[in-house]
Amino acid sequence: MKFNAPNNEQELDEVLTRPTPETIEAVKCLGGDLLILGSGGKMGPSLALLAQRSVIRAGLPYTVRCVSRFSDSSVASRLKSAGVNAIASDLLQPHALAELPDAANVIFMAGMKFGTTGAETQTWAINVLLPGLVARRYASSRIVVLSSGNVYPLVPVTSGGADERTPVAPVGEYAQTCVGRERMFQHGSLEYQTPVTILRLNYANDLRYGVLCDIANQVYTDQPIDLSMGNVNVIWQGDANRVILQAFSISATPAQILNLTGPETASVRWLAEQFGRLFGRQPIFTGEESNLALLSNAAECHRLFGYPRVTLSQMIEWTAHWIKIGGRQLAKPTHFERQDGRF
Repeated sequence: MKFNAPNNEQELDEVLTRPTPETIEAVKCLGGDLLILGSGGKMGPSLALLAQRSVIRAGLPYTVRCVSRFSDSSVASRLKSAGVNAIASDLLQPHALAELPDAANVIFMAGMKFGTTGAETQTWAINVLLPGLVARRYASSRIVVLSSGNVYPLVPVTSGGADERTPVAPVGEYAQTCVGRERMFQHGSLEYQTPVTILRLNYANDLRYGVLCDIANQVYTDQPIDLSMGNVNVIWQGDANRVILQAFSISATPAQILNLTGPETASVRWLAEQFGRLFGRQPIFTGEESNLALLSNAAECHRLFGYPRVTLSQMIEWTAHWIKIGGRQLAKPTHFERQDGRF
């Protein structure tokens, strides 16, 4: 599918939330309402809008509901204006889950990553305790869980990345809680016979945030680029959202695990050089590439649901264009270069 580079946030959100034949077919198979828990972050709003637009295109009566604290009230307003039922709730509060409506399909994307160092107890509560509570509350639903490729060990860059059979070996306390999240939903799937899919994602990219934005901004502002994590995986956020909706089709007991990322092992040095070419700047590097990196192999995902529609080259060109025109940034760096798991 051919897209033009977005020139403003309205155009960007239109591209991110445009239904595809796959998302329309996916919502036709839902068989009921969709509830998205933890939907106020970077990915949640665009996922909710994609689901809502797909439901409308499919001519279905299903309701899309989003639950978040919605600290930014404008996010809730934008969702409501599109027909999404936005519910403000702190899911860790007593009775919060009990007060939510039932739903045939649940997407769990609540989580804490950045700021976990120094706030370890809160991280475990959000990433492990809450999943256990949700698994029990929605035992009769189908559940798709957003996890992270951080559960894997660093692997040789020539390995093709960790696949779903690679044993988890989390580095750092954040990654440990990601394993904890998975274990809670795996337990719930077995205990209650709940169909579950766990998606290990890394790294989703919007033009306002992501690994590509991090590298591009460093090149554009003549900041040194750390090569310690010399290779990465990336995927367009719209493509990641498409797979999330399709993932209900493979939910099962025991829980199914699927890597979700792009097909390339992308060199950080090469990415910086591409941005340098587009910006007319010479990238500045620091450190040296290791022969190990946090990499995932998403071949199974691509077999099931196809390759991303937005290519790596498109993402690079769009990101450079966005920065050149002064597009809004979320100022939320991914810290992808960390090898010690401290976020």
